[in-house]
Amino acid sequence: MTEPAITPDLIASHGLSVDEYQRLLEIIGREPTFTELGIFSAMWNEHCSYKSSKKWLRTLPTDGPQVICGPGENAGVVDIGDGQAVVFKMESHNHPSYIEPYQGAATGVGGILRDVFTMGARPIASMNSLSFGEPSHHKTRQLVNGVVAGVGGYGNCFGVPCVGGEVRFDPAYNGNCLVNAFAAGLADADKIFYSAASGVGMPVVYLGAKTGRDGVGGATMASAEFDDTIEDKRPTVQVGDPFTEKRLMEATLELMATGAVISIQDMGAAGLTCSAVEMGDKGKLGIRLHLENVPVRETHMTAYEMMLSESQERMLMVLRPELEAEAKAVFDKWDLDFAIVGETIPEDRFHIVYNGETMADLPLSKLASSAPEYDRPWVETPAAAPLADVPGIDPIDGLRALLASPNYAGKQWVYEQYDTMVMADSARTPGLGAGIVRIHGTDKSLAFTSDVTPRYVKANPVEGGKQAVAESYRNLCAVGAKPLATTDNLNFGNPEKPEIMGQFVGAIKGIGEAVAALDMPIVSGNVSLYNETDGKGILPTPTIGAVGILYHSDEIIGCDVRDGHVALLIGETTGHLGQSALLSEVFGRIEGDAPHVDLEAEAKHGQFIRDNRDLITACTDLSDGGLALAAFELAEKTGVGVTLDASDTPTLFGEDQARYLVACNFDKAEALMTAAGQAGVPVISVGKFGGDQVRFGSVSAPLADLAQVFRTSFAAAVA
Repeated sequence: MTEPAITPDLIASHGLSVDEYQRLLEIIGREPTFTELGIFSAMWNEHCSYKSSKKWLRTLPTDGPQVICGPGENAGVVDIGDGQAVVFKMESHNHPSYIEPYQGAATGVGGILRDVFTMGARPIASMNSLSFGEPSHHKTRQLVNGVVAGVGGYGNCFGVPCVGGEVRFDPAYNGNCLVNAFAAGLADADKIFYSAASGVGMPVVYLGAKTGRDGVGGATMASAEFDDTIEDKRPTVQVGDPFTEKRLMEATLELMATGAVISIQDMGAAGLTCSAVEMGDKGKLGIRLHLENVPVRETHMTAYEMMLSESQERMLMVLRPELEAEAKAVFDKWDLDFAIVGETIPEDRFHIVYNGETMADLPLSKLASSAPEYDRPWVETPAAAPLADVPGIDPIDGLRALLASPNYAGKQWVYEQYDTMVMADSARTPGLGAGIVRIHGTDKSLAFTSDVTPRYVKANPVEGGKQAVAESYRNLCAVGAKPLATTDNLNFGNPEKPEIMGQFVGAIKGIGEAVAALDMPIVSGNVSLYNETDGKGILPTPTIGAVGILYHSDEIIGCDVRDGHVALLIGETTGHLGQSALLSEVFGRIEGDAPHVDLEAEAKHGQFIRDNRDLITACTDLSDGGLALAAFELAEKTGVGVTLDASDTPTLFGEDQARYLVACNFDKAEALMTAAGQAGVPVISVGKFGGDQVRFGSVSAPLADLAQVFRTSFAAAVA
């Protein structure tokens, strides 16, 4: 097939600027072939190169005694003792999910699972963080139903429990939904597999499913804004097969046990191109590929299509040649393709040959580590104006308004479509706070949570970034877990706009400060930029996924509220209503500053909760909706009413940070208050649990009536 001529329009359609194309010409000293243009486009786009964010990502704390492997590999690796490690990461599949919700979300789940088992870990848990436009928008129901079905369809078939996550709605996501997928797995700490190739003349092996035309140009599409040509981008969305992925995982883990694997890399964004280049670059080697050996499922595929296809369920490996037969036998057993498609070479070249014809011959290192890097202009987000007076309201009416909003209503409609118990190790499933998975064969457990409050980040990126980390820290502490480390999924608009880049920079500063103070280093992550449609960007949404450990099953703090339990509030309450859920849902006002995050108090209060877990029967952190929503959620979980002494709006609905609501017996409440006094931790009694009413001061409503609103409002909005 004759390749098209390289024209300015073709260059622009590949997402390369005039300056970047000029840089390309200087590197290779000639006009590129069409395949070479595609390769540069894939490796230099935002999605693969992080060219707008690398400068700031380097400032994040990524080290600690618990960290085995930080950012730069398929996933982060953290030591959990006894020769074991947890491997985890979060990634976005935003653009594909907006174009084709089911497959976009499904392949997002598949991709993050591959990132984990590529490192040698068996996945044990998943989560997802989903952001959609307002429920009344004409696309929202289709997107919600498609995305949730895609997440469940892939994860359920693969067989990994979904133990947590979040769902939000805001008009800012009308043109760009966000689908952030998290996965974690277990591995032996001394048997982690990395992607750096080593050894000259080693065979490069293609593993898994066949290559098709689905997803060609997907990484470039994910690095651009949307406009009215969005439907034309549907072919750039990949198609997933979870049953093939399950076989691929079993085959890969079995293959790793043979000792045949030198290095291994998931074929994710930019497919064969990115996986081969990253393996070669990390190992300071060149790669030669022979495309006629690539297993394909469509006829007459070109070199360009093979190199840029993002067909799913594929891996690339550098193999010990003496174990080739043994390795092939494993993949034959699992009925998966195993093909030697190239070899490592000593020269710094990425040499692509197709039926004896050279289709690309490029300096490999210039494609990856020498990709463009920008120091984008940015402006600091202006300080928020002081919040005008907020009228007092009937507190039961305020609570009912929150429960009727799909943002704060129960998400049963979502997580009941997910398998939360597969593998039989889930100790706490979605519904309140962090999920917990037992580590099979031990007395240890891991806790998982995902958190961000985008309206805080927009109002104050630094405090909003700190708060996302702090809330994830609190969610882990509230179940008794010691926080270990974090992964981030940084979703923002167009970084070429200084105000958007300023949001990114501010959030990074806040996240960095918080993970350092709370000893939760960032060990992996993803950046998703250009989340804009027709120039309208999303809310800045730097999602934080966090992992904590419980060394013994009796360390788990439950949520078993009983009649007569005392309600204690840990932490200071000033009644901060700026950017609060109440302000938004009841008064329709998005005003004021984000709450201040005192990281010293966060660390101190979280440690206090963990140190005194024996005195605590139930615990939840306070965040959106403040004390009122936290008390209702604890009460609703076990069907026991709650009475709070306060009735004023700031006390009930304020969103001050570093706070927890605790339930315990009267005698243990006294001991807890004594311990708090000795530790210098603020604590007050705010009421009690019991009966069948939710009572704030002198006003009340039946718990059953409010629970009905809570349990039905989400489905009513989107089903």
